[in-house]
Amino acid sequence: MSVTTDLTPTQPRKLPEPRAVLTLLKPITWFPPMWAYLCGAISAGVAPSGHWLALGLGVVLAGPVVCGMSQAANDWCDRHVDAINEPDRPIPSGRIPGRWGLWIALAMSGLALLIGLALGPWGWGATVVAVLAAWAYSAEPVRLKKSGWWGPGLVGLSYESLPWFTGAAVLSAGAPAWPVVIVALLYGIGAHGIMTLNDFKALEGDRQMGVNSLPVTLGPERAAKLACVVMAVPQIIVIGLLFAWDRPWYGLAIVVSLILQFYAMSVMLRDPKAKAPWYNGTGVTLYVLGMMVTAFAIRTLEVAP
Repeated sequence: MSVTTDLTPTQPRKLPEPRAVLTLLKPITWFPPMWAYLCGAISAGVAPSGHWLALGLGVVLAGPVVCGMSQAANDWCDRHVDAINEPDRPIPSGRIPGRWGLWIALAMSGLALLIGLALGPWGWGATVVAVLAAWAYSAEPVRLKKSGWWGPGLVGLSYESLPWFTGAAVLSAGAPAWPVVIVALLYGIGAHGIMTLNDFKALEGDRQMGVNSLPVTLGPERAAKLACVVMAVPQIIVIGLLFAWDRPWYGLAIVVSLILQFYAMSVMLRDPKAKAPWYNGTGVTLYVLGMMVTAFAIRTLEVAP
């Protein structure tokens, strides 16, 4: 009695797996720029009636299109690092074969620029900056991701400051008022700390592939402490500004949020490498809620000419 066994090797995929494409675009990362765009729109102090199309297009552009594109570009450029850190990711696992990851990122870059045209000169200009920033972060020879200082800084500004500024500029059809620009910049700077904590998940692969993230160069404990300071200081400045701008109740709301963040930071600092993902679901949530509180605080702010 003989037993036959099919030893035919599995044929590699020629087309991407649909679910893998969605995984490549990382929908969970779309929230920060979408939220920041809404914060910018609210902070502009312009009634949304008559601007619903600009609001909707801007949110889609900031999240699924530009942020999704940046994730695809990052995964393509990081495919060798991901083979070490996360070999089951779409590109190293082969679920997105060949150069499909690159083609998806390039196609979405073009789509972003096309949608940006519909948002007027301010919206299109901001889209150009966002697309260039995404590729500068991930792609050689620039690849700012290699730097634990420039990389998180660029992402923080791109995820928070730029969409906030864009939302305000699109709705007001002009340059936003200076308080809007200041708070958008402050929250983008604070997001540098959030991005540093996000680098903990790739610590081993970054170390092997020469990506000098702060957890690699400073060590987990020092990097986590620095991230906490970077997140806290801009919020303290925002609190001071809200009191100076006669918005004390909004300022007190941020004070409460920051106190809760300090508690979450104390928990995270006990074991930064293990607790960084937990902090991203607690402390970062408080951070972004503070952004919206600030947006409502300054929407009716009278600005001297």
